[in-house]
Parts: sequence; structure tokens; C-alpha cells
Amino acid sequence: MKILFLLGTLIITLLAIESLKPDFSLQASGNVQAMVHQHDLLYAATSNSSVEVFSLKTRALVRKIEIPYIKDFMGEKMPSKIYSLDVRHHRIVFISEGKRGYRNLWLDNNGTLKKIIDVSQKWFMRKVMFVDDTHVLIALLSNELILYDMATNTVRYNKQISASSFSDFMLSEDKKTYAATDESGAVHLVETQTARIQKTLEGQNLDKVYQLDYKQGVILTAGQDRRCVVYEKDGSASYLMFHFLLYSCALSPDAARAAVAYDEENDILIFATHTKSKQYNLVGQNATLTQILFLDALHVAASSESSTINFWTLK
Repeated sequence: MKILFLLGTLIITLLAIESLKPDFSLQASGNVQAMVHQHDLLYAATSNSSVEVFSLKTRALVRKIEIPYIKDFMGEKMPSKIYSLDVRHHRIVFISEGKRGYRNLWLDNNGTLKKIIDVSQKWFMRKVMFVDDTHVLIALLSNELILYDMATNTVRYNKQISASSFSDFMLSEDKKTYAATDESGAVHLVETQTARIQKTLEGQNLDKVYQLDYKQGVILTAGQDRRCVVYEKDGSASYLMFHFLLYSCALSPDAARAAVAYDEENDILIFATHTKSKQYNLVGQNATLTQILFLDALHVAASSESSTINFWTLK
């Protein structure tokens, strides 16, 4: 496979590309852990016991879903962190912090909030995504991927992907497959309905992958080894090397552009996915990135371990 080791020339190139400041920002009530964009709405999972919904047209908060506080080990009340969320047809599913570190799974169905899984299940859930109207894919920190039927409260399967601890997964646009990764650096391509592992991609990230994205058959990773790997649809792979840990990455809807948070300043590099040509440097983040999100081909949002969500327009 083609390998691009460009650390020295990359730093020089980054100094030459155009830096873009945010067009505007939105303020959540707590640190933003995850985001989902649907139509003209942005859904934000916060560390303050809430899912907050913003209109991108009016740039205002339009709805706030709040859950009860929990108690810490001293018995003091504290907000419950929302770790992950997804949206489908105005239904919102999300994971919250619970007692003793266990997690709860909630479903908001057109304003009616229901707890689907509580801490009695003793699941350390980390991420959830809709597969269809009634099924969700849940990832545990133990790297078990669970296909769960919310209509019947049953487990369709529980698949141990590997012995390594879980990092991230992303479903394909048609929901037929998902890419999952872990602390080993390997990426597994899995059939959603059967949990059959179609292939394992390895040898590019040599350490933990913090985050990945999967669009149009292309997989992008952000790794602890400072490598941002692109796995092309044809099976080829290449990477860009940076001088700092890579915590977050994203692909544009057509996978033509990629984004990666790459330095101590939490700046985001926008580059052409297939040619690796550097296009823009997005500045203005003041904390470690939690998620980068392409709203479309030209508009990018980013959240971090702060209450600020920044938005940029590419040219």
C-alpha cells in the first residue's frame, strides 16, 4: 500500500495555506460531547444532562431535552454527561452517564422521553446509532457491538469485535455495513445485520485510533500515532503524518474532502481526500476537539471540551 510520510513538508505547507476563522458560534449549556446534523437543525449532546437542539437558520436554541442529575461517589448531585446521540425522523436516541459508571439509553419520540436501557443492564455503552426505525447499534467500551431492538427490548446479536477496547464506529449511508476501530489501530468492516466481519484493515495506524469516519466507501481515521489514514474504496491506503495526537476527523458527504484536528492549538486541516492536497486551516477552537462535522460540502462545524460550537464556510 502507498505510504505518505510528509511530516517535514506538511508543516511547511500548512504555513502557506489559508486560515479561516469561524463565521459564527453557538453556545451550549455544557461541554459538547457529540453532534448530529439533520435538515436545518443541529443536535448537541452536552455534559450538562441535556441534549440541545439549535436552528441553523435562526442560530438559536429551539429545544432542550433534560434528564435528571445523578449522584457522585460522595452522594452529591452532578449533571449526567451525554456521551452519544443519533437522530432519525425526529426521533432522538442518546446515551447518558448513570450510577457507578454504567450508562442509560434514552429515546425521545416526538417529545415523549423514555428510558430504553437502564443501569441495571450494567452496560458501559459508549456510542449509539440508528439502523432503522426500531433497531439501534450500540458499542460497549469492551468492544462488543450490539444490535438492539427497541420495540421488543431484545438483543439481536452481541458481537465481540476484538479483544482491544472500543474507540469508534460509523455506519455506512445505507446502514448495511459499519466500520469499527479500537486501541489496536485496526479497522473492521462489519455487516450490520449479521455481525460478520467482511475484512480487517491494519498496518496503517500502529496505535489506538481515537475516531473514524466512513462515507461513500471511504474510511478516514485519526490516531494516537499521529497518523491520519485514508482507506480508499478500491482497497488502497495512505496516510498523512503530523506532530501531535489526532483526536477527531471527518469526511464530507461525497468523501472528496477530509478534516482532521492536528495540533496543540486544536486547528483543523481541510484536505483533498484522494490527492492529499491541503486546502484550509480552520482556527478558533479553544479546547480539545470532540467532533468535526461537515454540514455539506462547504460548511463545517466543530465541537470540543467546551460549550462553544464553531462554524466555518469553505470556499
